[in-house]
Amino acid sequence: DGSSGQVVKGEAPLLEPEISGEFDQLLAMADNIRKLGVYANSETIPDTKNAVKFGAEGIGLARTEHMFMAPERLPVVREMIMSKSTDERKKALKKIKPMQKEDFKGIFRLMAGKPVIIRLLDPPLHEFLPDFTTVTTDVALLRHRLNAGEDVKAELKEKEKMLELVSGLHESNPMLGLRGCRLGLTWPEINDMQVEAIFEAAVELKKEGIEVYPEVMIPLIGFISELKPVKDELKKVADRIIKDSGVDLHYMFGTMIEIPRAALTADEIAKEAEFFSFGTNDLTQMTLGFSRDDAEGKFIPLYLEKGILAVNPFAAIDQIGVGKLMKMAVNDGRSTRPDLEVGICGEHGGEPSSVEFCHRIGLNYVSCSPFRIPVARLAAAQAQIKTPREFTTRK
Repeated sequence: DGSSGQVVKGEAPLLEPEISGEFDQLLAMADNIRKLGVYANSETIPDTKNAVKFGAEGIGLARTEHMFMAPERLPVVREMIMSKSTDERKKALKKIKPMQKEDFKGIFRLMAGKPVIIRLLDPPLHEFLPDFTTVTTDVALLRHRLNAGEDVKAELKEKEKMLELVSGLHESNPMLGLRGCRLGLTWPEINDMQVEAIFEAAVELKKEGIEVYPEVMIPLIGFISELKPVKDELKKVADRIIKDSGVDLHYMFGTMIEIPRAALTADEIAKEAEFFSFGTNDLTQMTLGFSRDDAEGKFIPLYLEKGILAVNPFAAIDQIGVGKLMKMAVNDGRSTRPDLEVGICGEHGGEPSSVEFCHRIGLNYVSCSPFRIPVARLAAAQAQIKTPREFTTRK
């Protein structure tokens, strides 16, 4: 029990957290004061239900790759990755599309009348495949069994095929490799399928009388020359579906600002992006030169102990360094596009000092995990009391 310090033997009885009574009144007061919107990071129905329950005003990050990871979908995703031609890949994507479409319909329905920002496939494809070391070991063991006279030839052939694929996709530094918009430029049919699923879901719900506001986020942009061809192609897909449906649908295409170059050239990026969303986890890694997985376990505790760092930069925004890039991107982006929507979708979006910083530099919203929403709502109100701003950017 984190509140009392007691250790409970066995399974403890649990209650779902709820907002009620005086705390609910306090949050209502905070909502009347704050100017900053509070969204949720969510891509599942249970998380989205929690987001609504805790007062989310939209979805700031729906990570489509998490939808691909479901056990019943992984074999189809692997079939797509293992395809030898574009036609084979499109055939596999046709099997994935109905699943994605139903995911989006579920989220849109729960968030009726509120914006939903969906990030296109971001991680490197090897994340959907077995581990390289595991497959290498399996192949070695099967070869040994074959040499010992066992009938494992067919199984070995399949494993060798998987090893060849995993080896081909293996990268020395996958965080900086073939992912994000680079993946969409290399295999554009993946983005096409996702955007078809998003807009087919949106127009179907619109015909049911449900208001839907999809915003499509293209990840890992560093150059406007990456963003423009991807956006142009996907906008054609969206417009075709909307035209064929005969409904009116407001939508936007934007990008994640997670590469320092994107922040430094935000005035250019904003010529094509209708919104920015700061991916502060990756932006922090690339700005500080820290690998989060390594740094938090190896030297950040020492840095905190010695006073080299005042706070863990992955827990609270580094306002002097990363924050300077963010402020520059907001100002430069809005110099090109005055109505540019700007938010944050890293877990910093639920940390009070980071929420206050986002308020000060003029963000439209912060987005965090559903259970951090109440904290973000209170922090946004406190930020407004401490540093009042005249304009409201809440939708």
